[in-house]
Amino acid sequence: MFIRYSHILFNGLIVLISFLIASASFAEKPKLQLATIYQSGSDVSAYWVSEKLDGVRGYWDGKQLLTRQGYPITAPQWFIDNLPQQPLDGELWIGRGQFDAVSALVRSAPGDNLALWSQQWRQVKYMLFDLPHSPARFSHRLTQLRNIVNDVDRDWIQLIDQRRLATDTELMVLLEQVVVDGGEGLMLHHEDAIYKQGRSSDLLKLKLWQDAEARVIGYQPGKGKYAGMLGALLVETPTGVRFKLGSGFTDQQRKNPPEIGSMVTYKYTGVSDNGVPRFASFMRIRLL
Repeated sequence: MFIRYSHILFNGLIVLISFLIASASFAEKPKLQLATIYQSGSDVSAYWVSEKLDGVRGYWDGKQLLTRQGYPITAPQWFIDNLPQQPLDGELWIGRGQFDAVSALVRSAPGDNLALWSQQWRQVKYMLFDLPHSPARFSHRLTQLRNIVNDVDRDWIQLIDQRRLATDTELMVLLEQVVVDGGEGLMLHHEDAIYKQGRSSDLLKLKLWQDAEARVIGYQPGKGKYAGMLGALLVETPTGVRFKLGSGFTDQQRKNPPEIGSMVTYKYTGVSDNGVPRFASFMRIRLL
């Protein structure tokens, strides 16, 4: 057990050193718009509704693709050749339930097998949902995005399907159908919203559960069938709340758990009186 976790700690140190070296060259963090949680009672008819895709957010700054933290994404030249010089906001997506696959690919480099790496990118679609630098209201930005997608004319550059609904009931029916089909949830853009940095009440997310992020600060060893593997992650939220995250892991993830210092996304249903997430379950490692 000591050897296993010493190895994990050593790997974590190597990752941290690599991160510090790389951070000197990463681009400025994109000024992205972030969603708030949907509350019942909103006028659904004033929003455009789309599926919340389980991919990697990709910001096109007019020259290169970046993660939401500003780290360059290495993509094949053919993938980005026809993109416009203006910024785009979207999701790099393979399909429902394929987050791990697209995340691994986004973090990869061509290596010695350029042809294989390029072929793997053929699975990826850049699903656009906004124009960060446009001063127009969202409904007009959608028209602008459709024109851009038509001009680019590449199968892998697409506009996320947006629809209008009339009532809360229609919204919940759509949510249940998306989840049954393997999706994560829904996003709601107010028709008159302007694009602004940070959390916005004009951009809402709706899921059957809530999700949040926390930093890994330690490990709890597994017992029984998980002896010699991870039992639970010890994590800390941005507000300083510490708790154990013990479910949601595959056996492979228990054998090779997230590095100490890394950020993970978890899902939960409400919080206790002292702020600890209830029924918290691991979802994925957050891409930098």
